[in-house]
Amino acid sequence: MIKPKWFASAALASVIALAGFNINAGSHSKDIVDTAIGAGSFNTLVTALQEAGLVDTLKGEGPFTVFAPSDDAFAKIPADQLNALLADKEKLTAVLTYHVVPGKVMASEVVKMDSAKTVQGQSVQITMENGSVMIDGAKVSTADIETSNGVIHVIDTVIMPK
Repeated sequence: MIKPKWFASAALASVIALAGFNINAGSHSKDIVDTAIGAGSFNTLVTALQEAGLVDTLKGEGPFTVFAPSDDAFAKIPADQLNALLADKEKLTAVLTYHVVPGKVMASEVVKMDSAKTVQGQSVQITMENGSVMIDGAKVSTADIETSNGVIHVIDTVIMPK
């Protein structure tokens, strides 16, 4: 479904106002991984990237768009299930690459999209609900954290490929 331009602009304005989007400006010297480490709220994600062997990829040239689950998002997964996921490199890699879209897609572009193809190969669904951008049902809590090799949008739930 193609949304009218006024809808996308109004949606972006309401998302920025209601969700407290962090629109950064200026130079961005840290890559996606170093930015996540520096934030201090992505410890589980960083551990998962290490277990899957994806750190070097996300430190690479990119650009990448990462829908990054916070530590609170990972905490929603029961500990035994999370430990099993971390121990299964193939499944973990599929889950993590499902959170990554090739290219740098800023919030102003995301709100105009209905879906985006992930590095994993499947597409995530993008919707607007109550003024919030949703990625496969996960709410974007912070957007447009720019890095030297892409952008991070923080989500409140770990999304799973179909």
